[in-house]
Amino acid sequence: MTHLLDATTYDPDDEVNLGGYADSMAVYVASVTGLLALGRATGRQLPEHYSLRDLTLGGIATHKLTRLLSRASVTSPLRAPFTQFEEAAGSGEHVEKPRDGHGVRHTVGELLTCPFCLGVWVGTAYVAGMAFAPRPTRAAAAVLTVVGASDALQHGYSRLRGD
Repeated sequence: MTHLLDATTYDPDDEVNLGGYADSMAVYVASVTGLLALGRATGRQLPEHYSLRDLTLGGIATHKLTRLLSRASVTSPLRAPFTQFEEAAGSGEHVEKPRDGHGVRHTVGELLTCPFCLGVWVGTAYVAGMAFAPRPTRAAAAVLTVVGASDALQHGYSRLRGD
């Protein structure tokens, strides 16, 4: 009988962390399921729609927080158990790679070094925050959005000066 997740035929050289990715997706689904159950138990419901303002604020804040978590030099102590430093990337960022192997440590390292992957988790947290605690969530998102705008202005200013 053929298995649905047959890593040997999908990736004969064992370069893709299929098991880790499957585990990561399972944790994500379990987390979302838990959040939905908590919402139901506390009488909270997801809104029928989201305002363009909240989606824009959340999108910009999610981008900034994922960059902070996945690349910022100041957050490297959070990533260090799961990643290995490769080089400074400028603008207070690092390039890191996941630690070797296929275990949990490597899988978390892959998540923490990929702003696109991390964005799904951060975006989910933002939407959950909007359901459970909208005012503090909007406040945190506003801070991240203001910082993101400031970063863009800093980069623009540096280019104008030729720094």
